[in-house]
Amino acid sequence: MAAQWTHIPVLAQEAAGLLLTRPEGVYVDGTLGLGGHAAYFLERLGPCARLFGFDKDEEALAMARTKIHDPRLTAVHASYTQAAQVLKEAGVDGADGALFDLGLSSYQLDNPARGFSLLRDGPLDMRFDLSSSVTAAEIVNGWGLAELERILNEYGEERNAHAIAMAIMAARRQGRIETTFDLKKIVESVVRARGKIHPATQTFQALRIAVNDELGCVRTVLDVLPDIIKPGGRAGIITFHSLEDRLVKTRLKELAAGGGWRLVTKHVVAPQYEEVRRNPRARSAKLRVIERL
Repeated sequence: MAAQWTHIPVLAQEAAGLLLTRPEGVYVDGTLGLGGHAAYFLERLGPCARLFGFDKDEEALAMARTKIHDPRLTAVHASYTQAAQVLKEAGVDGADGALFDLGLSSYQLDNPARGFSLLRDGPLDMRFDLSSSVTAAEIVNGWGLAELERILNEYGEERNAHAIAMAIMAARRQGRIETTFDLKKIVESVVRARGKIHPATQTFQALRIAVNDELGCVRTVLDVLPDIIKPGGRAGIITFHSLEDRLVKTRLKELAAGGGWRLVTKHVVAPQYEEVRRNPRARSAKLRVIERL
């Protein structure tokens, strides 16, 4: 099964150039996924380097372990917010570099059973960690109108949040909303297409963020960066939408202004034209890097 899934790591060359400052150092891959960034980093690190890869998705983690046979990699089934604790338990006093890629892997997007994509019919799931209890189906079938409207507004920046929330409430009175296509049809019934962007895109984004508490995890890891990164080490964060990027940009500026940190990237690092041509999913990626002094 693993062979059919591929993942192209976004901004891998740029991230490696900015983060891998010590060939024999300790590094963190905050979202191991299928191991794209990890494999790229390991090719450029020395024989005594260590790389800790974190992921909440056990299926992706298993595929990464199958793909990468390297004793320098420690794959951990945990959120990147737990990186400091894991490093400490491993007897490591901090990382020389850490990358937090906040995007989805192609495996998650392209696997209908995971329920992330509105292009493929599947169960309304959207969980990164399949052992967690809250699914997208539970939210759309169980949360009240105000809460549905709130997450569509806050996490999807959806200007038709009220109309979509009302349509969901009406649809679930007729029967349980079970699949991605069920939800897609509900949104299509009240929102017209906007150019090439499907009208349900922001709804799906909002639900995914809510299911996985994505913004909460980003806030947490930004707050505990001093516990993860050792002096002289660097942290890089790759974001894919404006909500995340605003959060990251603001917090990194606050860290730099407070002393003890330096912004390595004064402006975002974006993919080059050739990378976007090869991997269109990279087009919205933005990398920001900070260094602990």
